[in-house]
Amino acid sequence: MAAELVPQQQIQALYLGHHRWLHGWLRARLGCSHSAADIAHDTFVRIMGARVAPTALREPRAYLRTTAKRLLIDRARRQSVEQAWLAEATRIALAGGSHPSPEETLLALEALMRISAALEGAPERVREAFLLHYLEEQTHAAIAARLGVSDRMVRKYLVQSLLHCSQALGRELAT
Repeated sequence: MAAELVPQQQIQALYLGHHRWLHGWLRARLGCSHSAADIAHDTFVRIMGARVAPTALREPRAYLRTTAKRLLIDRARRQSVEQAWLAEATRIALAGGSHPSPEETLLALEALMRISAALEGAPERVREAFLLHYLEEQTHAAIAARLGVSDRMVRKYLVQSLLHCSQALGRELAT
């Protein structure tokens, strides 16, 4: 047997050694075995794409937990975006407008998902200001009060969020 495992074998060893634990940890947090299995699967997929070799991990469970928590945040953000879109579509329909077509709905959800992914790397307050302003249609003053900052800082956060999205979406288009 080789002294150094190949990456696929390293992932397999990490999976066999910690999948059951990770699934249980996620199931306890989510209350759903199926959702826990999905997030556990996505955690290992993300690790397979990472640049860190599993054998380099001193605390593999901490690494798995951190990766899974990030996926849970991504999932919650996606669900929030989907709920905002559905609420807006419902509001328009109840106001006498027509429902968007399935194609329009899909295009809008895909655009919102790309924006959500683009915001992923932005600082927390920048993301929050963006979501409050553009999804919840709150004023700068209301956002400032909620975040405990000045109106000017809210404007800076919004500019930062748009720049961050522009850069992230530009990188997405370049690949």
